[in-house]
Amino acid sequence: EKLGTIGVPLPGIDVKIVDVEDPSKELGPNESGEIVIKGPNVTKAYWNKPDETAASFHDGWLLTGDIGYMDEDGYFFLVDRKKDMILSGGFNVYPLVIEKAVHLHPDVSEAMAVGVPDAYRGESAKVFITLNRGATPFTLEALQEFLADKLGRHEIPRHLEFRDELPHTPVGKPDRKALRAEAGG
Repeated sequence: EKLGTIGVPLPGIDVKIVDVEDPSKELGPNESGEIVIKGPNVTKAYWNKPDETAASFHDGWLLTGDIGYMDEDGYFFLVDRKKDMILSGGFNVYPLVIEKAVHLHPDVSEAMAVGVPDAYRGESAKVFITLNRGATPFTLEALQEFLADKLGRHEIPRHLEFRDELPHTPVGKPDRKALRAEAGG
């Protein structure tokens, strides 16, 4: 077993990684893209929903909406959800990658990143942060400097907002949908 992986496919189940924009293009090891799946336990269509079926399948493969990669040993890793991806200046930016880097800051208790409209880039990342007890808010520039060696330039947040708490779903998962709605993304 490998730490952080979702494992390998069960026998009889086919899984591969394809380009997010072109599902006919299969990607190689360690390249992030959409996880697609095919097998006897995978539905072939949505009942009486031809439009949803057409949007969710490509050449018999179910487009899961999960972004991930497969390593050289055939183990799969989840990166994020396609619907949460930020398209910034032509680059695919994954909020979980940003959040993991921001969580390394010693004053950060919780962080959530979403895409917000950006006239130049199309979208840019906005990070919402709750601080640890007793921590002092910092500037966007200080956060960007902290993240400079942890993220690519296209992943660096362009907006920052501190909150007393962040929204969560009824089961306790971070609710990016609520933040996107508030932020206009």
